[in-house]
Amino acid sequence: MSDRVHETHDVVGVGFGPSNLSLAIALEEYRANGVEHEISSLFLERQASFGWHRNMLLPSATMQISFLKDLVTFRNPTSSFSFIAYLHASGRLPQFVNNQDFFPTREEFHQYLEWAQARVADRISYGSEVLSIRLPSGAAPEGADHLRLEVADARGGADRVVRARNVVISTGLVPSMPEGTECDERIWHSSEFLEKYRRINPRELRRVAVAGAGQSAAEIARFLYDELPHAQVYAVIPSYGYSVADDTPFANQIFDPAAVDDYYFGTEQAREAFWRYHRNTNYSVVDDDVIRALYRRSYDDDVRGVRRLEFLNLTRVTGVKREGDETRVSLQEGPDAAVRELNVDALVCATGYDAMEPADLLGDLDRLCLRDEAGRHRVERDYRLVTAPGMRCGIYLQGGTEHTHGLTSSLLSNIAQRSGEIVDSIAARRRLRDVGSTVLAEAGGDLG
Repeated sequence: MSDRVHETHDVVGVGFGPSNLSLAIALEEYRANGVEHEISSLFLERQASFGWHRNMLLPSATMQISFLKDLVTFRNPTSSFSFIAYLHASGRLPQFVNNQDFFPTREEFHQYLEWAQARVADRISYGSEVLSIRLPSGAAPEGADHLRLEVADARGGADRVVRARNVVISTGLVPSMPEGTECDERIWHSSEFLEKYRRINPRELRRVAVAGAGQSAAEIARFLYDELPHAQVYAVIPSYGYSVADDTPFANQIFDPAAVDDYYFGTEQAREAFWRYHRNTNYSVVDDDVIRALYRRSYDDDVRGVRRLEFLNLTRVTGVKREGDETRVSLQEGPDAAVRELNVDALVCATGYDAMEPADLLGDLDRLCLRDEAGRHRVERDYRLVTAPGMRCGIYLQGGTEHTHGLTSSLLSNIAQRSGEIVDSIAARRRLRDVGSTVLAEAGGDLG
């Protein structure tokens, strides 16, 4: 690893999806407000260009949150980075209003994200994979005024070292597959769906299975049914059919910024109640219109005397065998847990994601990050990891904080507010550092 060191930044973001994009905008607006001390920033993203769930940009698939829960509006309703500002810049604001719909298509929202990132592109380094975050060589935590990030250039250029006074980790969720199942050219996770689907001649797909009970599973099953009129589509559902997402007004309050405080400062009993009563707002649930669309397709098949869409309820994938071009899926199904095998041409596992886990990235630095009795990272209200006493540099998480901050930790609903809180925290800590430096200088000391 080359020791070519870039300048030290106040903030370095690791990963550049919507969360750190929202943070970049919050920093941009902080600078635009004419604050005396600018906060310098750099964002490192291993992908070659911006992308957010590209492989789930299915035709007509809509967002599950209001367009007002964009990158900025809940933090700054007058921001020029809002979805409304994007529509105005694109010349589509009147047409969007005429739709009388709070939920844009996923494709249009992705275009909005691309438009926003282009405006802060000078602070993003694509094709840059962060390999590790560590203290400077030989430095003690209380003496180090920066962290050292080792960065590999995915495009074949020279590796480099970047220095940061604060790091904000937002590497995203980790795709989860059924135990004993690995992705290949005929076994896909939903996160790679469109890319893998487009590599195959659709005529080769005569029997396809989609495992999962959530929104992605239902959308993919509908897509395959519509796109492959010659194919049999199996929906492998661990529950007894799809469950509807609760998006009613009172339930949606769980995503309000104020709910983060209620969760963070609540008792263990209160936190447990959050999850017990409100998981059906987001986890393993499907929008009502998608459920009804699938049921209608199934019913119409019955009327025509065909069964091209088959729902395998109370069924789980327990294993997969590949024999040549044949994919043999082992299923445990029904109340008696009988085991059967299903031969398919492709299996799509819309089986969710695991939470972001920063430990591997932090390496030896992780020992300075304190954990709770369950072994989970302790996190301050401002999303900063609780570290050993004297640690001067901040490590912030955008994701992986469901146990401390609740349901919105990995969702879009609260990213505008969360990014603003992180910027406020970094700015406040900088002011304290600057005051300390002034005091030391006047006393004839130094910071070491």
